[in-house]
Amino acid sequence: MAQQENQLDRETFSCSICLDLLKDPVTIPCGHSYCMNCIKTHWGVEDQKGVYSCPQCRKTFIPRPVLEKNIMLAGLVEQLKKTGLQAAPADHCYAGPEDVACDFCSGRKLKAIKSCLFCLASYCEKHLQPHYDVAPLKKHKLVEPSKNLQENICSRHDEVMKMFCRTDQKCICLVCVMDEHKGHDTVSAAAERTERQRELEVSRQEIQQRIQDREKDVKLLQQEVEAINHSADKTVEDSEKIFTELIRLIQKRSSDVKQQIRSQQETEVSGVKELQEKLEQEITELKRKDAELKQLSHTEDHNQFLHNYPSLSALSESTHSSSINIRPLRYFEDVTAAVSELRDKLQDILTDRWTNISLTVTDVDVLLSQPEPKSRAEFLKYLCKITLDPNTAHTQLLLSEGNRKVTRMDQHQSYSSHPDRFTGWCQVLSRESLTGRCYWEVEMRGNVYVAVAYKNISRAGNGTESGFGRNDKSLSLLCFQNSYEFRYNNIITSISGPRSSRVGVYLDHRAGILSFYSVSETRTLLHRVQTTFTQPLYAGIWIDSGSSAELCEVK
Repeated sequence: MAQQENQLDRETFSCSICLDLLKDPVTIPCGHSYCMNCIKTHWGVEDQKGVYSCPQCRKTFIPRPVLEKNIMLAGLVEQLKKTGLQAAPADHCYAGPEDVACDFCSGRKLKAIKSCLFCLASYCEKHLQPHYDVAPLKKHKLVEPSKNLQENICSRHDEVMKMFCRTDQKCICLVCVMDEHKGHDTVSAAAERTERQRELEVSRQEIQQRIQDREKDVKLLQQEVEAINHSADKTVEDSEKIFTELIRLIQKRSSDVKQQIRSQQETEVSGVKELQEKLEQEITELKRKDAELKQLSHTEDHNQFLHNYPSLSALSESTHSSSINIRPLRYFEDVTAAVSELRDKLQDILTDRWTNISLTVTDVDVLLSQPEPKSRAEFLKYLCKITLDPNTAHTQLLLSEGNRKVTRMDQHQSYSSHPDRFTGWCQVLSRESLTGRCYWEVEMRGNVYVAVAYKNISRAGNGTESGFGRNDKSLSLLCFQNSYEFRYNNIITSISGPRSSRVGVYLDHRAGILSFYSVSETRTLLHRVQTTFTQPLYAGIWIDSGSSAELCEVK
């Protein structure tokens, strides 16, 4: 009854606008009362209309009523506050559709702040207080508000499920232990929770460790992004400078050629015009002489004719036209031919170097290094189709099978001269450059070197600078009849492993990994190299006398 009276008093002395106890209460002409600030704010919105209404009964007033504090009502509110009357709960304290409601509130329910696993009920702050004050209730297990409390009740026996059946992996009640779960491995739910909690902590530690590892990876990748951006920006800037210098140099050479041509043009034209003027003067003189002789020829006086003839017949020294060498119409065409030849050479150089530049750019790989393949299927994902370059083959090597097979011959083959050709060692390079991840297999007969090399390896003679594995520009696996050896920079490493006629080569250019495998029914690692590759690589093969090798078309 007291609670109902308290609720009635709260509603009687509450403002219908803010739903709180009246503050500075005022009564408007219709008799309803509000907080002074609340009704002022409400009428402030209606100022534009000039008509003022009561929020409860909707009665209108013109003009706006003058508000005076209701002294009696204010005194009553203050007196009621002293007796313990509190403001009504704000709307956000009441339970909404998504909230857990207090099971003990009557009327409009407040939000629960705790749920009791023993009582299987949820409580607001007021109704929870006995769990803090009453000794038996203090032992109850309080948890965050839960809508799933009924899931703790056994559907068969309507008892709280305090046990756990490990046999069936489910929560059960004490009656279940003596009934259908009799003889099963059962423990208290608390004991099972303790054990699972330990497992959970271990899992969390693993997860946290993985989070730390991944955060380190993310940080490394961020550093990689920054490094890539810095490198790309710097390279673009440097490339622009270099190309600008090239363009400036070409423009300078173009200007020099133009200036030389114009200078020579002026010299030649000046000489020709000088000779032309002399000839024109001689023509004028000859025409004048011809006219005089013509006139003399018509003289009828023999004595006069004979008297004047000696002086008129004498001719001045002639400009000998026979000394003028009129060439065919080829004056500066040889210069054009020379410039065209320069252009063609530049185009060849740019085309050749552009391939390396393009491959170097596209070889940028920001991903972390991938693990080396294990199964045949994984290796075949990186399979490369490789052919041998006839322009690099020693003249005793015969290429066949679409330039995939090479055989050592006694006779020299009729290859044309080429600067890329090996002249000492009987070896050959692939046409394709190798970057990224690549895999290929070589089938051998006899003694063969399976190698990789930079394109700028020397081609001349049979010294260490051009032999596979004898310098720092190539690495090779020596495959003899009964043994293997690895050679780099002329250092030999003996290798043990099953002898096979087929060798597989795996290259991860960015990671700097080169691996050789013996391939038969199984795949056996023979040797792995971890280094840094600074240029695109090319596959290479050296052939001993009477031997052959073929780049396999693996399927």
